[in-house]
Amino acid sequence: MTRASLDKQPADVAAMFDGTAERYDLLNTLMTGGQDRRWRREVVRALEARPGERVLDLAAGTGTSSVPFADAGAETVACDFSLGMLRVGVRRHGRGRPTGVRGLSFVAGDALRLPFADASFDAVTISFGLRNVADTGRALRELRRVARPGGRLLVCEVSHPPNALLAFGHKAHLRYGLPLLARVSSNPDSYRYLAESTLAWPGQAALARLIEDAGWGEVRWRDLTFGVAALHRAVNPG
Repeated sequence: MTRASLDKQPADVAAMFDGTAERYDLLNTLMTGGQDRRWRREVVRALEARPGERVLDLAAGTGTSSVPFADAGAETVACDFSLGMLRVGVRRHGRGRPTGVRGLSFVAGDALRLPFADASFDAVTISFGLRNVADTGRALRELRRVARPGGRLLVCEVSHPPNALLAFGHKAHLRYGLPLLARVSSNPDSYRYLAESTLAWPGQAALARLIEDAGWGEVRWRDLTFGVAALHRAVNPG
């Protein structure tokens, strides 16, 4: 398979993630130096999923990010366009399995054409997946479409440290550190793509403007790990 370009053709990106599904969670941990687990805990705290709510976790991959919402009592839908990822998720967390999670379901879906009715969810979230879609604005509008009026949006995504020295070190890690990992990886294209897509991704303020342009209100953000990642929150004004 040729490495997915930053044109983000859906079939290419899906195929790339299909190929790394079994080790995707390990890939994230290696890429972030273990920080991804702390960032996901921050997502859980910020979203504040409650019993009786319906939550959409988009680009959920294997469902690792979705499990805490279901554990909190929310009816949680883990949605991804990579069938390979979903198969691994169902095997690990699917209902009826020994390790199954109550209240968690898996749905195949494209972020640009979500297979859900309008105003279906109390909260929608996407972690480290928004930069993989071909049209960021359209994906944000789709998330707003399926969120009820007053529903919450939470985006956790890679970002750029505002401190110049930290930004230099972060870029060096992406340009030189990850390619070294790629050499010993069984799926080097994933490392290269993730590094390049991170470098090309907009900063915190630019992403906030994209969220506002998609019709979300009360947009705010906070940095994680000095701005290596960021949490963006918003509300659907209806």
